[in-house]
Amino acid sequence: MRSIGLGLTALPLFLALAPAARAQDDAPAAEPAAEPTVDFSADEVIYDSGAEQLTASGQVRMSRDGNYLAADRVSWDRNSGRVVAEGNVVVINPGGDKLIGDRVDLTDTLRDGTIDNLLIVLESGGRIAAVRGTRSGTTTELTNAVYSPCPVTTPAGCPRNPSWKINAARVVQDSSTGRVRFAGGRLTILGMTIPLLPIFSIGDGSQKGGVTGALVPSIRVDSNNGLELSLPYYWRVDRDRDLTVTPHLYTHSAPAFEARWRHLTSKGAYQLGAFITYGDIPDADPDPAATTLSDRNGIRGYFEGNGRFQLDPYWTVTGSFRVATDKTVARRYDITRDDRLRNFINAERISLDSYVSISGWAFQGLRSSDDQEQIPIALPAVDARFRLDDPWLGGKFEVQANSLAILRRDGQDTQRAFASAKWELRRITSMGQELLLTAYARADAYHTDESSETPVAIYRGEDGWQFRGIGALAADLKWPLIGELWGGTQRLTPRVQLVLTPPTPNLSIPNEDARAVDLEDSNLFALNRFPGYDRWEDGSRITYGFEWAVDRPKWAIHTVVGQSYRLTREPSIFPDGTGLTDSFSDIVGRTRVQFGRFIDLTHRYRLDKDNFAVRRNELDLTVGTDLTYAQIGYLRLNRDISPTVEDLRDKEELRLAGRWQFHRYWSVFGSTVLDLTGEDEDPLSLADGYEPVRHRLGIAYEDDCLELGVAWKRDYERIGEFRKGSTFSINFALKGIGR
Repeated sequence: MRSIGLGLTALPLFLALAPAARAQDDAPAAEPAAEPTVDFSADEVIYDSGAEQLTASGQVRMSRDGNYLAADRVSWDRNSGRVVAEGNVVVINPGGDKLIGDRVDLTDTLRDGTIDNLLIVLESGGRIAAVRGTRSGTTTELTNAVYSPCPVTTPAGCPRNPSWKINAARVVQDSSTGRVRFAGGRLTILGMTIPLLPIFSIGDGSQKGGVTGALVPSIRVDSNNGLELSLPYYWRVDRDRDLTVTPHLYTHSAPAFEARWRHLTSKGAYQLGAFITYGDIPDADPDPAATTLSDRNGIRGYFEGNGRFQLDPYWTVTGSFRVATDKTVARRYDITRDDRLRNFINAERISLDSYVSISGWAFQGLRSSDDQEQIPIALPAVDARFRLDDPWLGGKFEVQANSLAILRRDGQDTQRAFASAKWELRRITSMGQELLLTAYARADAYHTDESSETPVAIYRGEDGWQFRGIGALAADLKWPLIGELWGGTQRLTPRVQLVLTPPTPNLSIPNEDARAVDLEDSNLFALNRFPGYDRWEDGSRITYGFEWAVDRPKWAIHTVVGQSYRLTREPSIFPDGTGLTDSFSDIVGRTRVQFGRFIDLTHRYRLDKDNFAVRRNELDLTVGTDLTYAQIGYLRLNRDISPTVEDLRDKEELRLAGRWQFHRYWSVFGSTVLDLTGEDEDPLSLADGYEPVRHRLGIAYEDDCLELGVAWKRDYERIGEFRKGSTFSINFALKGIGR
């Protein structure tokens, strides 16, 4: 018997040792095929050439085909191919799963075998501990095991009980499918044990997209539908597509069926969803003179889909659709709170100096006052922009072409096309001022039919063809002044803008996209303070104001104030109350105060130039940390605009929200929205000065791998005969198990 002792050696075992013992006796008739090699290192290696057995000890490290083994001592029998590792054994497979045990009996592939007293650390972060485990191929079978995806130590390294775990007599984990199957299992949540099905399985979280199986059910109690039980089932069709079907059972309504299909392609992704049920359909716009409520039953549904595809480095196609069978189905079944569903498809080409968009838009109104036949369809909507360098003065040219067709089944139709060119030059003067020079020109062509169908006169325009030319010259000057203040840095930036533009015909052209106009700090220095293209602010003007900011290590203040003055005495086309009607505009501003990350206050306002009455008062305040905080939002629009201008109604609203984390993982939360609008602000409003909109209150537990919660929500929404009412819901989610 020969023995060989090696220190800190790395060698391929089968190629370097065993073939050398027979090299003297075998004739070199043919070169043998190379056997698989094992990368190997150890403090000491003893090889018995007669028994063809190798024993390595002291920091043994072995790897083969992506499988890795570390142990204190390893014995290898070449005849049987058996590898026995003992002492602090760690085995890692190519998928990243780690197996830890006292004694491991493996084949020479370092992949299959038996492990005593083991711990499996999954690549997804989960852990499985067992008395004994056997691994064959991609399957590991465990006896008397416990599974949990939760951390078992605190950030300081101290032991901790996982918030949930599963004990089972037998566990089978398949790394190829990402499924963990349990037999004789019990679920323990926060120390409370719950019996489970005799045999069941979950995903280990390693398979992106999940594994086929039932998902966690959800429970809700609704004033309209009664007790609701949702039983979702997930079907993984392939690695790039899946389907989730969810039956909904109600005590006060007929059952409903929901499905969602998702597909990832080589060019992009899309998903389709549907919700279908049968029941009574309340009248969203009942006849006030009717003495009885309508009673109508039928199929009710909500259908949606969206997707995005990158056709090449420049072209992208994006689409979305949402359709409801009636105005109240989405509210009753808590699908969406939107009061208008939009559908669009858009093809875009984006490069460094160009942008092209070809799109179409359609809408469905869900408010009781919406008449679907009068809601417009925008098809096609084309916008193309190109940016060019100015070879003479160093500025930039932007050329734009735009076309839009607005169609209604019952109402005004409009077609629009225009072409424009804008030149800009930005310079920094020797005294540090920032000067922006702008020249703008545009030619418009409009065609309108049935303008008399539009009830608001300032929106309708005139039938037939209308043409318009627009031109403007502007100079915008900023002068930043920087210095020290209160131990920090302050910046005072006076700003003045001059815009010269000749009188422009406006009222003969229909207004489809520039209706919701209001003077704010965001559009004070805009070239055109109308939000769209159909109206152009003519008449030369001067706009002036300043920005002031103070920054210190723990707090900061930033404020903006400004006003404009019209240089012409021609009457303005802005509606009365927008703050832009007279020669002097109202005063607008915004102030933001921050104190670290604890206080964040933003105040936006508009003051009447004549009597300093507050025409816009908007406040957003957040106090607290990420875990415990309070939020206050307040908005009041007191513009005294004629109620016939439907896009500029006055309103008053208060929003409150908060969260209190009273324990490391426990918190309570709540929110409310109150409509404070009265008849003096909006004669058409149904509010009486104090009208609740919705309330929400709940308690929740959340840690690294468990979510529990109970919430109550009440909506005071009214759509004709429909009333939303209260909803109680229970939230339960086990993190780390995939789908």
